[in-house]
Amino acid sequence: MSQQKKQWGAIIVMIALFAMIAFVTNLCSPMANIIKAQGDIPEVLAQIGNYGNFVAYLVMGIPAGMLIAKFGYKKTALIGLTVGIIGILVQWFSGMLDAKESLGLVFGVYLVGAFIAGFCMCILNCVVNPMLNLLGGGGNSGNQLIQLGGVFNSSAAVAVYIIMGALIGEISKDTAISDATPALMIALAIFVIAFVVILFTKIEEPEQAPVEVSLIKGALKYRHFTLGILAIFLYMGIEVGVPTYVNMYLVNTPELGISAATAGLIVAVYWFMMLIGRFVGASIGSKVSSRAMITTVSIATLILVAFGMFSDPASTVEVPGIDWGTLTLIWAEVPVGIFAFLLVGLCTSVMWGGIFNMAVEGLGKYTAVASGIFMTMVFGCAVMLAIQAQVAEMTDYMTSYWVVMFCAAYILFYALIGSKPAKK
Repeated sequence: MSQQKKQWGAIIVMIALFAMIAFVTNLCSPMANIIKAQGDIPEVLAQIGNYGNFVAYLVMGIPAGMLIAKFGYKKTALIGLTVGIIGILVQWFSGMLDAKESLGLVFGVYLVGAFIAGFCMCILNCVVNPMLNLLGGGGNSGNQLIQLGGVFNSSAAVAVYIIMGALIGEISKDTAISDATPALMIALAIFVIAFVVILFTKIEEPEQAPVEVSLIKGALKYRHFTLGILAIFLYMGIEVGVPTYVNMYLVNTPELGISAATAGLIVAVYWFMMLIGRFVGASIGSKVSSRAMITTVSIATLILVAFGMFSDPASTVEVPGIDWGTLTLIWAEVPVGIFAFLLVGLCTSVMWGGIFNMAVEGLGKYTAVASGIFMTMVFGCAVMLAIQAQVAEMTDYMTSYWVVMFCAAYILFYALIGSKPAKK
């Protein structure tokens, strides 16, 4: 009974960390509209926060696995939270600088803050995913627990877009990074509280083998793992690319007449769809295999994105949202294709957990280092966002979704063929 209580204590802490990861990570996309308002900023540069946040995974992925091997999950989580506090403070400081006098300095300091915060996100992801998988017992049960953590992850993402939309309001030349200060302070408070809670929480630490180069080579010998890390690289382009460019399209298409605040409420629907999907995924995760889940949702993603790209922009549908200032339900009229993009959230909701579950299946002693390599591939978000931004710059926002189509097609291949282990 005592062991069971300790286990549930650890599970609750890991799920709370899952939520915090989403809150800080998703600050970057609505911040892109603030960056774009600072002057004649191209699409590629507007995503500077996302680049800093996700490129950090490339640098920190393997070291994070080494930290877990040396210090264990609890101490590594505390290290990650300390780094996160520093990152948030640096981003806040960038908002205190005068953009009119030195726009380059503001961008530079903000980028450094996002990069440091990305270190934190990488470390916490390395802690949360394998820990929840282990606490769930691996297999379908481990996947179920990861999906449950995803429910809280999506809830935090919904909150970010609503809060940022309310803070930004109408985008104008006077909009500045300092407008996001309340959201940054909320993130800072969450990190401090989490640090204190984890410090006094007892976590049963599984045995970890030292992270050595030989283990990295050993993990990469597993075909289903190497194909899996490419799948997560491309998955990040879907999860973040879809809502990011829905937001950019709504705010930067004047004929729609949609303010940044309303756009934030609309994009929050995408994350709410992820919340619903993860709740369903958590409830059926022990009965449905990860392979069946990922096959189904990748096909659905291809259909929804294709429909969104080629549907008539004149055909509209009303999307619900909540005005949290007055606590009233509002309805915003958007092209039906945008609504199809929002529904993709139902599909991406289970992709992360399912891909991770299939990729590390049967890795044994290589699981810890595999998690570090897995996290390294999250920097795919920065790469795929940059590619999508470049396509949008050269053509238009709708055409840029061919990047998302490519990513979904590969994930379908991985689910059907690439995820089958050749050996254990």
